[in-house]
Amino acid sequence: MTGKTTLKKQREIKRQWYLFDAKKYVLGRLSTRVARLLTGKQHVDYTPNVDMGDFVVIVNAPKIIFTGRKLDQKKYHSFSGYPGGIRTVSLKTMLSTNPERVIYEAVRNMLPKNKLRAKQLRRLKILKTDAHKFKIDKNMD
Repeated sequence: MTGKTTLKKQREIKRQWYLFDAKKYVLGRLSTRVARLLTGKQHVDYTPNVDMGDFVVIVNAPKIIFTGRKLDQKKYHSFSGYPGGIRTVSLKTMLSTNPERVIYEAVRNMLPKNKLRAKQLRRLKILKTDAHKFKIDKNMD
């Protein structure tokens, strides 16, 4: 007799809280680690169609590290759908006005483009300072 495959149900999932300090990470490397935690790929019983991810708190968002000349060269584009409605913002401007958005967009683009992405992103908490009120299980510093 062979082993039986079991699928996790939503109510059986035990979620943990992870804390990352952004001043110790490069943006891309932090984003990939966070995306893996949000999808739940670190669990032994990972199932792609079940939302198994954990909670992630990122502190010190404005102090994230960038390599090369990304501050000058990287651009963020948004389009309203109307003619002439494209908006372009540089990374340097975005980092000074809304540093949480820089990390959020990097993590968002690394998650699978499916119906689970919105649920997974709700478990991502990004803060400007290192003061938070969350109960952290694992410190990833």
